[in-house]
Amino acid sequence: MLLDGSLAAGSSLNIDGIARQLDVSPTPVREALARLESTGMVRRVALRGYSVAPSPTDKELADLMDARIAIEPVSAWHAGQRGTGQFLAELDEAVTLLETVRTGPTYQEFRDYWAADERFHQLIAEAADNPYLLAAYQALGGLIQRFRQFSGVGVTDRDQAVAEHRAVLVALRDGDSDRARDLMRAHIEAVKSRSLAERHDA
Repeated sequence: MLLDGSLAAGSSLNIDGIARQLDVSPTPVREALARLESTGMVRRVALRGYSVAPSPTDKELADLMDARIAIEPVSAWHAGQRGTGQFLAELDEAVTLLETVRTGPTYQEFRDYWAADERFHQLIAEAADNPYLLAAYQALGGLIQRFRQFSGVGVTDRDQAVAEHRAVLVALRDGDSDRARDLMRAHIEAVKSRSLAERHDA
């Protein structure tokens, strides 16, 4: 609901109303909102309850991408040192999905693409075999995709993103950790640039 646009940025979240909509008790809704608060997708104000976080600013988007640049290239380097054959096969599968799944302007049309993109990065974070790097990556939660959701234009950089992901995969398959690290950095810097540009073109 937060990602598909049915809950608008800045709107209030009524726990009892959501519980009725989902046909559950208020307790799991309250627990879910508490967990979502740590991702930045919802905010809680004392005496006022929860609301959907407002549309992110350019600085917030840039800061998020800079955090990714600090974490993910290092993870890619370690994945090149520690990744297994199964890891490479699963990574190849994620890139193939990026190339082939349906995309379009609505969340329902591009959610499988986003899932494949997220899977690619998650696999690398896990293959690095460093719990602290993994925790740092996971702390970003749903923010990565949420920030792109607010551009309102869906997937506009599929060809570039697929090529960048495949280049990282090839470097990892070749056992070239340094190149994998550098290509991951270049990929996230390119995503940062494209995401900022599409926000202003939307």
